[in-house]
Amino acid sequence: MDQEDKEERLCANPKKGTNQVAVGNYNERLVLQLVREHGELSKAEATRATGLSANAISVIFRSLEADGLLLRGEPIRGRVGAPSTPLRINPLAHSYVALKIGRRSMELAVVNFMGEVVTSKEMFQPFPTPATTLRFVQDELQDLLCSAKRTCKAISGMAIAMPFELWHWTDDFDAPAEEMEAWQDFDAEREIGKIVPWEVVLENDATAACRAEVVFGSHADKQDWIYFYVGTFIGGGIVLNGHVFRGRRGNAGGFGPMRVPDQEGGNRLVDHASLVTLERMVLDITGRSFSPYEASDDWGRFEPLVSDWITRAGRNLAHAVISSLSIIDFEAVIIDGAMPTEVTGRLVSEVISQLQQTDLQGVLMPEVEAGTFGRQARTIGAAATLVSAAYLPEQNTLLSG
Repeated sequence: MDQEDKEERLCANPKKGTNQVAVGNYNERLVLQLVREHGELSKAEATRATGLSANAISVIFRSLEADGLLLRGEPIRGRVGAPSTPLRINPLAHSYVALKIGRRSMELAVVNFMGEVVTSKEMFQPFPTPATTLRFVQDELQDLLCSAKRTCKAISGMAIAMPFELWHWTDDFDAPAEEMEAWQDFDAEREIGKIVPWEVVLENDATAACRAEVVFGSHADKQDWIYFYVGTFIGGGIVLNGHVFRGRRGNAGGFGPMRVPDQEGGNRLVDHASLVTLERMVLDITGRSFSPYEASDDWGRFEPLVSDWITRAGRNLAHAVISSLSIIDFEAVIIDGAMPTEVTGRLVSEVISQLQQTDLQGVLMPEVEAGTFGRQARTIGAAATLVSAAYLPEQNTLLSG
């Protein structure tokens, strides 16, 4: 990002601080978020962006640097006055263990403070159970830490990203209801917490994927947007005023049940814009099984079915976008999923095309973009949940203070 672009983004959505001592922690989180969003930031840039005094910014920078959260960059010379030294996020400041429990796969990873996956272990499955989940963590955790060159003490916390109420909708992805019922009485936080030495937190998997985009993605110029994640089922998240809106039960943006026009296959978004739909299309037409998770970069051999699915998914996503825009005038839509980058790009283009052909009376055409993290969005999002809780400013911080 060049200097002119950075200045434009800093001014586009200013995040104002306060010079009152009582909310110093909020100001530190605010500055840390700005550094994360813009890659690196000088004291002068942080002062202009927040409205805090130059002295307050100096104190905050020194504190964040002393805590090991920020690293000094190379001094910027060639300007009037003393050289300016920008600071950037220290990726080694914290490491997190993230567990993604999906309907077709599980992933255990170490993620650093920049949202980068240091190392990971993955297991594919026809359906998940509590027993296989616990065994997977027990079998893989020690090797994972060794591969990442991390000790248990070097890990700052653990988070799980998983679909809520896994025992529901079993017919939709061909899982045995009697085995999936075990999830109803399984407290993942408590049970996994018994076999690991860290505090464990839980987040809905699609909400976590959305949080990965907010914390580690490149959307600092956007404040209100919708996020769709195309996995076995489709889910997503909602971002309001630059923050993930979880909803009363932590499941806001669960777009799967959203109604779309009646058509063959069903009238829910999940019936058309989910990868299980593509799995069934391939099996019904070719008689061959297709696991998009294990063949994530080799979908060409299943054409033209992939193209047919993209058209079908894009048309129904466009309906879902318009329904969402009728409630809140979101400025953007971000689409990601457990798909090759090329397929995600084609799906984004199809949604744009469908929106351009649709009657948009009463709503404004949003920006539609591809997400950043693909298959690992939910895993990275689990770590983002921990980073967000500890280091990102929330608007309610000032209100509750």
